Amino acid sequence: MEAAESDELPLDRGALSYRGPRDEESRKRDAGALVVLESKGGWVHAGYHLSTSIAAPPLITLPYAFTLLGWGCGTVMLILGAVVTFYAYNLLAVVIEEIDARGRRHLRFRDVGEDIIGPWFGRGVVYPLQAIVCLGANIGYTLLGGTSMKIIYRLYSPDGNLKLYHFIIFFAIAMILVAQLPSFHSLRYVNFLSLILTLAYSFLIAGASIYLGYSNKAPPRDYSLKGSQADKIFGAFLSLSIIATIYGNGIIPEIQGTLAPPVVGKMFKGLTVAYAVVFSTYFTVAFSGYWAFGNLATPNIFSSFLEKDGTSLVPNWLIVVPNILVILQLIAAAAVYCQPIFDLLEAKTADAEQHRFAPRNLIARLISRTSFLILTTLVAAVLPFFGDLVAAIGAVAFTPLDFIFPMLFYILVFKPPKRSIKFWGNLIIVVAYSLVAVAGIVSSIRQLVVDSTSQAPWDI
Repeated sequence: MEAAESDELPLDRGALSYRGPRDEESRKRDAGALVVLESKGGWVHAGYHLSTSIAAPPLITLPYAFTLLGWGCGTVMLILGAVVTFYAYNLLAVVIEEIDARGRRHLRFRDVGEDIIGPWFGRGVVYPLQAIVCLGANIGYTLLGGTSMKIIYRLYSPDGNLKLYHFIIFFAIAMILVAQLPSFHSLRYVNFLSLILTLAYSFLIAGASIYLGYSNKAPPRDYSLKGSQADKIFGAFLSLSIIATIYGNGIIPEIQGTLAPPVVGKMFKGLTVAYAVVFSTYFTVAFSGYWAFGNLATPNIFSSFLEKDGTSLVPNWLIVVPNILVILQLIAAAAVYCQPIFDLLEAKTADAEQHRFAPRNLIARLISRTSFLILTTLVAAVLPFFGDLVAAIGAVAFTPLDFIFPMLFYILVFKPPKRSIKFWGNLIIVVAYSLVAVAGIVSSIRQLVVDSTSQAPWDI
């Protein structure tokens, strides 16, 4: 049987593990899954993928998020975000395992939504939201990578003429090279390195914050909330959107799809690895950065270490080294969030009758993936407001995908009694975060408009 499948599906080479029809139309439709979402990994590999997609460089915005909430609320919301998302991701994994046990294994978030609610939901709701996550993450990571490069440049050439968009292009070139790795599974060792990089730059940021906090260059620390009452309210919801993005994933089914069957219990182990990294990094960066800068913390914590003239408040290596690590980890994280888009592109351009490394498929892959990354680079160059972009993505897409849909799917699949705590607990989370999403959308759009009208992107 395995040999027959391998002969029938040359692109797969035995990697296909979903259950479904084998007609010509299905083979063409699933060419992306055969290449991009091949199911060969173990739970450790899932842990690497989860760590890279969750504990990513946007965590450097956490001190800024605390400026909008303060110590008490900031700490509570950071803990709550960890608890809810760990629960939600494990819940979604259990739902997918249950559907698999009923004879239908799905490798994509949209297919899970389509199975549970219907085609209109999977294709018309889940997939557009996931596309926003993937596009937004790649735009945001490209922007942050360029920003980190520019920070290093300013240290050694404060009067230089290069603008942010130049560095965005430099970063995109590196992204295009990594993007040619054919599958999600092929990123496993890249993502292991990414996990190490996350731990390293987080501890270096904390070290720099503590060093500055005890030096004579330490800025005056004020932990009060700034602005009018309306600014404080909008700021609080903006902060919640940032935290939603920082804990956001949006591609749990795709990561679970990389696991070799049987998959039962493997995602829980992978999530345990990821959240060990999360707790080691998020709270370290948030607490140390906010302690050092108070309400002067900026959306990019590295910018807080620089004077307006570009001089550093700490030894240069404490900015250069973690920025280099951030740049490298951003390349890995962006590659992870490219995978659902690459799945679509592969399905549209690959020839399922030929090997994945056949010249025809290699050329199509190079053209399609490079074109996509050029598009995200152009958007990043004209929208250089990283903190606002993080908040907007969190409110619009991460919140429903990660804080709402897993609980909704659980209720619909397992049908817990309506008087049970499982039913009401999950329903309360759905309603609460639906309200947060609406408020976050308004707040993030408001802030994006304010920032975009106050400074032209090409002047940054």
